[in-house]
Amino acid sequence: MDHSGHGMNMDLPPFTLGRGLEFSADPFFLIGCLAALALYGWGMVRLVRRGDKWPVGRTISFVVGVLTILLVMCTKLNDYGMVMFSVHMVQHMIISMLSPILILMGAPITLALRALPVAARRGHKGPREWLLWVLQSRYMKIITHPAFTIPLFIASLYALYFTPIFDTLMGSKVGHIGMMVHFLAVGLVFFWPIMGVDPGPHRPGYIMRMLELFAGMPFHAFFGIALMMASEPMVGTYKNPPSSLGIDALADQTAAGGIAWAFSEVPSVLVLLALLFQWYRSEQRQARRTDRAADRDGDKELEAYNAYLASLAARGR
Repeated sequence: MDHSGHGMNMDLPPFTLGRGLEFSADPFFLIGCLAALALYGWGMVRLVRRGDKWPVGRTISFVVGVLTILLVMCTKLNDYGMVMFSVHMVQHMIISMLSPILILMGAPITLALRALPVAARRGHKGPREWLLWVLQSRYMKIITHPAFTIPLFIASLYALYFTPIFDTLMGSKVGHIGMMVHFLAVGLVFFWPIMGVDPGPHRPGYIMRMLELFAGMPFHAFFGIALMMASEPMVGTYKNPPSSLGIDALADQTAAGGIAWAFSEVPSVLVLLALLFQWYRSEQRQARRTDRAADRDGDKELEAYNAYLASLAARGR
């Protein structure tokens, strides 16, 4: 099979960060990212026009998340990723772990539910009703359940890289795009219930979310270690890198394994901190509700006691 990067010019110079960040757009991801930013902006404008507010932090998170996809898919990182395992692994880790976390923290589903128009007539479905129907569907309950997301998250590493599937997908432009879309989708459905920012069919408690998070991460680390410990190149696509790159295939694979191993730690810490912060805020809100309820009960008891005293005074008269 030809693993030459679906017709891409193989005479790439040795990789440097400067060369990697040069603009080299993949039309599919460029259009998709611009469309996502435009739709998010449209939703914000609708809220502002009717006098509602939308948190600035969510907007920043969503925009940065989309920009990370543009970074790995619309620069020469994408070109180098076709012939260098280490660069490809940077793409994979960012688009499957960092990008989804940032996008989900932007709460795009919540924004859509607030901004989409409702049905004009009763008994009909508008855009908002259709979105709610999808969120509440059996299909969505299945693909966001940990019994599905955790095995999928793990299989996307082992079943892809350690079988001929990866080489097959890398042999065509459509296959490569499909694989990167798959990485992004897997990251979104894995982290969506864990982050708990947007509404969804699977909303576990904070302890369960942490367990879901850490259930998948060790397998990520083991995958990276397996690549680092290998004594020969394990992926056919990267066995014979172009001589112009001046790299050794096994050394490049070891670097790819180190990247995969390191990335299993950083996003986990970020998500854990976000969960702890959400948990703290939830406890604070619950405490305030309890205090308000106690104050109302205290006022009622005081009113009842005053009424009792008044009745005693009237009886004495």
